[in-house]
Amino acid sequence: MLYITNGRIKTMAGAEYQNGQILIENGKIKAVGEDVERPDGAQKIDAGGHLVTPGMIDAHCHIGLFGSALRWEGEDANEEMDPITPHLRGLDSIDPMDECFENARRGGITTIATGPGSGNVIGGSFAALKTYGKRVDDMVLLEPLAMKAAFGENPKSSYGLKGKSPYTRMAVAALLREALFKAQRYAQELEAYEASTDEGKKRPPFDMKMEALLPVIRRQIPLKAHVHRADDICTAIRIAKEFDVKLTIDHCTEGHLIADILAAEGYPVLIGPSFGDKTKPEVRNKTFDTVKVLSDAGLKVAIITDAPVVPIERLPLCAGLAMEAGLEEQKAWECITINPAAIMGVDDRTGSIEPGKDADIVIHSGDPLRDIGSHALYTIIDGKIVYKA
Repeated sequence: MLYITNGRIKTMAGAEYQNGQILIENGKIKAVGEDVERPDGAQKIDAGGHLVTPGMIDAHCHIGLFGSALRWEGEDANEEMDPITPHLRGLDSIDPMDECFENARRGGITTIATGPGSGNVIGGSFAALKTYGKRVDDMVLLEPLAMKAAFGENPKSSYGLKGKSPYTRMAVAALLREALFKAQRYAQELEAYEASTDEGKKRPPFDMKMEALLPVIRRQIPLKAHVHRADDICTAIRIAKEFDVKLTIDHCTEGHLIADILAAEGYPVLIGPSFGDKTKPEVRNKTFDTVKVLSDAGLKVAIITDAPVVPIERLPLCAGLAMEAGLEEQKAWECITINPAAIMGVDDRTGSIEPGKDADIVIHSGDPLRDIGSHALYTIIDGKIVYKA
């Protein structure tokens, strides 16, 4: 058992405690409040009046797939040989020994969504992971989490500059549609086969790509759409509605320009990386204002780093810069805790400090949204101290 006392606890579940305690048992939060007693034998951590929050969550990154301090040898996020690769699993490229995982723990990030890059129109599946472990199988929270799809300049440059399709945005959309049409038909043929009572019935020929797309067609997982420009965002929505599939709008760089449209459609938005240079034409309208505009429009918003584009430990800095642009402090915290957990579908496990949830907790030296010098004093994942300053 682990007992945290004397903490300013921000639970992200409504309650806040100025001098609170948290009791952890078997990796889960057993109790939280201002009158929780320490059981005999429980290991005590005195938070010393410091801020205590849920572990922070990055709902879109690529850590473990882009080897830190490596060249092409460590680039395992983009299989740029075929623009349609739904059968690839990001899980198979993730290296838990990548130093970015340690940096995440040092920064208080306890859960991530990581997976393929945006070189392909369909890149493969993402996974939700805890940021501690030696073997990726033991870190999995949910897999497959989502199916990566990419619009705009990245798939165009991956293939068009080599004289291959897609060369245009029309081709990007057409290739995605073709794959979804085939998956839709594959699903129908499977359903007909399973429903048939014909003794001589034959199963449709196995197709690994289509098998991988079945959870998308059946609305079990969303398309995770890499989109920056407003027109690409609208194309992603158009296709999602055509095929009645779930969708998350990732990056959403020009989302503030079409806030009314996005509010009417209601898809979750994952905004970032907003920090850093405008590295290509489709991000020329990048601004930290986007988070406030879309949050004020009533959308479920998460802030993301796209790590290693922005170092993952700087997720709270990105939330702080959104605050500087006018975002309310409570909403900033929601964007890096409970909102990404809900968007990922893991809010029953993480994202807030509540009894029954995984004990993913951070004790901070200061306020990480306001103080760039703030750092994690303790990072706890599943009730285990995985980092101590």
